[in-house]
Amino acid sequence: MPLAIRHVAAMSILFDSQAARWSTTLPGIGPQAFDPQAWREAARVTGEAPGRGASLFLDAGDGREWVLRPYRRGGLIARLSATRYLWTGLERTRAFRELRLTATLHERGLPVPRPVAAAVTRLGLTYEATLITERIPGARALASRLEAGRADAALLETVGETIQRCHDAGLDHVDLNARNLLIDDEARVWLIDLDRCRLRAKGAWQAANLARLERSLVKFGALDAMAPIRRGYEASPTAGRRGDSRSG
Repeated sequence: MPLAIRHVAAMSILFDSQAARWSTTLPGIGPQAFDPQAWREAARVTGEAPGRGASLFLDAGDGREWVLRPYRRGGLIARLSATRYLWTGLERTRAFRELRLTATLHERGLPVPRPVAAAVTRLGLTYEATLITERIPGARALASRLEAGRADAALLETVGETIQRCHDAGLDHVDLNARNLLIDDEARVWLIDLDRCRLRAKGAWQAANLARLERSLVKFGALDAMAPIRRGYEASPTAGRRGDSRSG
């Protein structure tokens, strides 16, 4: 996947040159592509995801949809600034690191969205950032499936198998929760929101990921779902695979 960097004033943009050509609404990847108001004025906002980041679903043209996600802080530090992060170098920004990691995983055939672009705007000693990925058609969060009673044991075992597959590849998903696991119309499982995630050698982080997911299930009143997820996770690495999950 060829990634390129473009600089426009204080904004630096890392993008997949092929994905950028898909958009017939805002041709090319420039500052306008990261401006929610520009998409609204073009009548191309198709929806909005829950969460503090207020991600937008976008009609990118040619039957494709993108997800525009601004980076937002949570917790007490958000009281100081909800959108700014300390500048320590362009390649160390959260947006560039997440896009490069997502591109690497996507190229390996792992179930992550296709990355489109990341924008970083430097503001003195701080920066703001936004990420664009391709939307997975028909996908709903595992949390929504659980709340609707549409997550049977077979599906939950597939969730566990998918997590194991990503762990086998070394993906430490530090925020593995029921909203960051998506299920598409073909019951394939996808991992999203790779902010602060990284590739690592096997270690205690794998158990920590599962513990994070278990806490999330408790929050949604679905702790019983963890048992079939663990069964799937503890199966062989190749169990339950449904082929290459790459989109696009």
